[in-house]
Amino acid sequence: MFLSYCVTPRQKVIRIRNLKLPLGHSDQALIELIIKRLRISYSDLLSYKLVKRSIDARSKEAIKIIYSVDVSVSDCQSVLNKIHSDETISKTPDSLYINKVRASIKFPGKEEYRPVVVGAGPCGYFAALSLAQMGFQPLLIEQGKSVKERTREIFDFWKLKRSFHSFSNVQFGEGGAGTFSDGKLYSRISDPKGYSRKVLEELVESGANPEILTSYRPHIGTFKLATVVRGLRSRIENLGGEIRFQTRMDNIHLKRNFDQKECRKQLEVEGIKLADGSSIRTNFLILALGHSARDSFSMLQENGVDLEQKLFSVGFRIEHSQFSIDHARWGSSAGHPQLGHAEYNLVHHASNGRTVYTFCMCPGGLVVGSTSEEGCVVTNGMSQHSRNERNANAALVVDLEQEDFIPFERFKGDPLAGIYFQRSLERKAFKMGGGKYFAPVQRLDDFLSNRASTSLGNIKPSYLPGVNLSNLNDALPSKLIISIREALPKFEKKLSAYCKPDTLLTGIETRTSSPVRISRDTFMESTNTKGLYPAGEGAGYAGGILSAAVDGIKVAEFIAKEINKNYF
Repeated sequence: MFLSYCVTPRQKVIRIRNLKLPLGHSDQALIELIIKRLRISYSDLLSYKLVKRSIDARSKEAIKIIYSVDVSVSDCQSVLNKIHSDETISKTPDSLYINKVRASIKFPGKEEYRPVVVGAGPCGYFAALSLAQMGFQPLLIEQGKSVKERTREIFDFWKLKRSFHSFSNVQFGEGGAGTFSDGKLYSRISDPKGYSRKVLEELVESGANPEILTSYRPHIGTFKLATVVRGLRSRIENLGGEIRFQTRMDNIHLKRNFDQKECRKQLEVEGIKLADGSSIRTNFLILALGHSARDSFSMLQENGVDLEQKLFSVGFRIEHSQFSIDHARWGSSAGHPQLGHAEYNLVHHASNGRTVYTFCMCPGGLVVGSTSEEGCVVTNGMSQHSRNERNANAALVVDLEQEDFIPFERFKGDPLAGIYFQRSLERKAFKMGGGKYFAPVQRLDDFLSNRASTSLGNIKPSYLPGVNLSNLNDALPSKLIISIREALPKFEKKLSAYCKPDTLLTGIETRTSSPVRISRDTFMESTNTKGLYPAGEGAGYAGGILSAAVDGIKVAEFIAKEINKNYF
């Protein structure tokens, strides 16, 4: 009786939230609960569709599955009138994404009106897809390789069969950094216009599992993400868009004006220069750079584009056995097929004012090498869709403050100081790992006692290419180490077994988000560069696959309206 999509007109559909049932319940139990909550008969229920599914594990002895469903009934209004006092029942809100902007049938007309997107991550791909769907035939360029080639090279690098490649790695290439992650698709962004739903539906259309439409914490998984990315590329090309890999933007052609009102230079995009010496004309440039596009940030600064420092977080990856996390979260219900592998999210506000928290938790996953520069070690987490690896891992990080960047500023307020700070930590981790891109690792009991590890316990490191036993107390500034050491016992109280002696820390996690923000106005355009549209995580306006994709769609809408205004 579950429907893939509810075809009944919206005014006849009722949404019920907070339907709670015990583990192991039947489909019939959910139907009976729906009927009970709506106070209707079986004959009044026409159909229902699952909207969201989550887990309430506050009591390990009585774990509940919580549903939100859309229900089609024979007389919607009379049902709503009868149960008007129940705040968990209402008309189904309209979450359908609608965009009415369309290109002229004569588009592209002038060459410079063709929008150019730089970066084939989630932001760039969804910006290009949206523009293509509106008829604007975008050109998307990516300095890295296609996902198939990129995947082969990355796995060979992890296995030490291939040397490091500066433009084809976990950070750069088709799909962006998110391709080699857990593929998490949840976000806290406000979304009354249905952008998030559009992203999820487009991902399903491109090959993702339909379960992402209903899961409370949807994810795709690395190998499946590669398939989805190829599906997005094919759809963009079929709609008239063009995608070029191994095409690197070296510079932006800018016209320099003087704004009398603002009394400062005003820039205007006229095109881009590529690494091979050729140029592409455009007045509409979307910069969907990833958070590791350091050369591009430097180029923008040299050109006078408005940039700002942006705070982020740094720390380690922490690994436990997935078995211990499952039992800490689910108790005796661990392993139940309706639960899957457990996740966690922990926060501690330290006495020195810093916040320590976990994020990017990868159940049944791996810690992987994620550097984009030679002589640096960077870690990240990755899971396949099945999440069947032995270990659970998560980022264990501390938020930074502006004072942390001051020693790395070339001048007061240097917007690139965060990059220099990151690089210093990554080079130190490379040395601590002994070279060859091995990562420094340490048992948790040794970390808390401030002594170098000399052996491992039951938790075996999953990091590829390899590890070197170290003392990670030397890997971060002392203020950050003090914060982490204070937080760990607090996390143990929230999640038992979190601080087992052989829990493993791997250094270093530095690419939590962009260290730079490319300033933009309310029209998504650079504050001082006409025709330049900074977007997504690298520009400082998103934090993950879903929010980056949504930002790409929004930027595409503004550009489409601007092109139409200029064209006519």
